Amino acid sequence: MAFKMHSTINNSYATFELPFKRPFDWTRMLKFIGGRASAGVESVEDNVYRRAIEWHGDEGTVEVRPHERRHRLVVTVDGAAARHAEALAAPLARMFDLHVDPREIARCLSDDPILAPLVAAAPGLRVPGAWSGFELVVRTIVGQQVSVKGASTIMNRIVQRAGKRIEGHPHEGTAWRFPTPAELAAADLDKIGMPTKRTETVQRIAQAVATGALPLDTPGADAEQLKRDLLAMPGIGPWTVGYVSMRALRDPDAWPDADLVLMQALARRDPSLLKPAQQRARTERWRPWRAYAAMHLWNGVAMETGLARGG
Repeated sequence: MAFKMHSTINNSYATFELPFKRPFDWTRMLKFIGGRASAGVESVEDNVYRRAIEWHGDEGTVEVRPHERRHRLVVTVDGAAARHAEALAAPLARMFDLHVDPREIARCLSDDPILAPLVAAAPGLRVPGAWSGFELVVRTIVGQQVSVKGASTIMNRIVQRAGKRIEGHPHEGTAWRFPTPAELAAADLDKIGMPTKRTETVQRIAQAVATGALPLDTPGADAEQLKRDLLAMPGIGPWTVGYVSMRALRDPDAWPDADLVLMQALARRDPSLLKPAQQRARTERWRPWRAYAAMHLWNGVAMETGLARGG
């Protein structure tokens, strides 16, 4: 991903720009991420995304905001991690879904009368990614059969229970490091607010990532094999794999199967789509951009209700 470096000061500060194709709905991107953020680890404030990071042993804080005039995101890295600014460009571009051409997606999805008004209302909607695939998988498991707000509450407890506070960190909203897979696998999660089996699933995943059996954040890992391995694990179903594929594995055609909010949204917009088989047939028309269709449907529900729904 091309970017323009502005300055580096004593290897402890860097700023660079990441270009994107218009339209790009930064407001909805931040709203989605902020509503599902790991409290204390990442934050969304004043139109800025911020989190503490560690990259090859160097720590720092990354901030991302839109450029005032150009079609770019401006990234600022403070701390020792700034020396890796060039390497940080690619994962950040993936996280904020900067590689896609939204006009191509819109042309495909606007052919469907269900999606056409949703695309027109939010033409620059992207699929928000995640800084850490492991963190996103944990959040997804925690979010099974609970509200978005309820999942955020439990994630905060996990961070407090198993994470590490960064002493002297300048931003209270990002002053915690999310637990490593090994730390989470060994943590005491008793009375964390989740059913026992779900807690076991979280720690089973953490152990698999810690040992390398599930290389979620390993560059070049086989995404299709990761999906199969995830689905084979107890406590992981098609919805979880679909959602993780959307946001962590960056599959543009992923679909969170049996998502109740999506199923209700489809049936409400077209009463002929009441049965799962009918809905599956309809979603086939949205390939290869079903992940974006899911985002538009979730966004439509959020606009109607004022509530964060889905994911």
